[in-house]
Amino acid sequence: MSKPLKQIHLAAHFPGVNNTTVWSDPKAGSHIEFSSFAHFARTAERAKFDFLFLAEGLRLREQGGQIYDLDVVGRPDTFTVLAALAAVTEHLGLTGTINSTFNEPYEVARQFASLDHLSDGRAAWNVVTSWDAFTGENFRRGGFLPQDERYSRAKEFLATTGELFDSWRGDEILADQAAGIFLNDVKAGSFVHTGHHFDIQGQFNVPRSPQGRPVIFQAGDSEEGREFAASSADAIFSRYATLKEGQAFYTDVKSRLAAYGRRPDELKILPAATFVLGDTDAEAEELARDVRRRQVSGATAIKHLEFVWNRDLTSYDPEGPLPDIDPDVSEQHIAKGRAQVRMYRDPPATAREWRELAAANKWSIRDLVIHTGNRQNFVGTPATVAHAINELVQADASDGFILVPHITPGGLDTFADQVVPLLQERGVFRTEYEGPTLRDHLGLDHPDAG
Repeated sequence: MSKPLKQIHLAAHFPGVNNTTVWSDPKAGSHIEFSSFAHFARTAERAKFDFLFLAEGLRLREQGGQIYDLDVVGRPDTFTVLAALAAVTEHLGLTGTINSTFNEPYEVARQFASLDHLSDGRAAWNVVTSWDAFTGENFRRGGFLPQDERYSRAKEFLATTGELFDSWRGDEILADQAAGIFLNDVKAGSFVHTGHHFDIQGQFNVPRSPQGRPVIFQAGDSEEGREFAASSADAIFSRYATLKEGQAFYTDVKSRLAAYGRRPDELKILPAATFVLGDTDAEAEELARDVRRRQVSGATAIKHLEFVWNRDLTSYDPEGPLPDIDPDVSEQHIAKGRAQVRMYRDPPATAREWRELAAANKWSIRDLVIHTGNRQNFVGTPATVAHAINELVQADASDGFILVPHITPGGLDTFADQVVPLLQERGVFRTEYEGPTLRDHLGLDHPDAG
């Protein structure tokens, strides 16, 4: 007996905090003006996507003490953008990254409960931690927490916000005009939390929202991150969008759920994925090569190499050979606060590997960065891309994908118009939204008040 077809989950990431985008393309729009966010969101909703996702950085990137201006920097506040988008969409989920290291549970719970009310149940929270003192300098507490403390705080942070969301059962508002009684429970919203990181009590001032709690996303790939997702998240962002790696991650994370009394379908695994479409597969491949060269300029290639070498390499020719000097492994890093720094845990070993690759393939610095950096996951005609996406989902490499176009805000349009109908024809993607809330879109239960 064949396994029933899985339904694919699709979402759209409005990029702008990294060089995924080709911001210099004439077709690219603003990453600050609301019209760009509105266009992007309306396209995603027209295509019946589950949600729109906004990442958030808490400090402008710097490198060598200067603002890193080779990709898009800065963006309006996430909550402000998502609340505004709630007014111009009706079904699309609204997901934002909000940091648990430099915020407080009451404030974040209040903001998400408000967004869930304003959107009629479409709010989602990507819970992240902050790992570096560089970002912490923007906040009164400053500094940073060791990894075990970051996850300890994040777990208690999430548990505390859950207590705040559940401090309203949902039936307290009577609003009896004749009797003049608004609440039937004067203790509505009462909470007391005493823990290692938070010691708070009072009354939460936002009544229970349509979803009860926002959908919880998590993005960590460490052992602690995977366990945190298995225990507490509704969905996890993954960086594994290929078959073998995707299946390994999928199996690992889903296998952890039983320990927390959860079913495999209670956690959705959604890798980020880029795409390039063409009239033929060959044309799409050529377009993809062009996109990568525009994403990785000569200056960008040098900056990327500095992540590993931890040295000023601006005197090197990006079209020339890799440096013959070894990386500086000192604690002071030239690219403070960059997530890429953590990707290269053994810089001398990475440098040796890259030199061997460059020599074997006759690559310049720029060629190396293009070939070893992020590449388009789905390249081809709409039919080719639709087939590839469906194959990966049906093979349990993921439950769907969060699509990251390289042009905003219009880069999603062609996918919505040409790829989505093919998935719908296969019977693996919705033609209409199943319900009003994001939990309905993702096939998740609505939590009861505690």
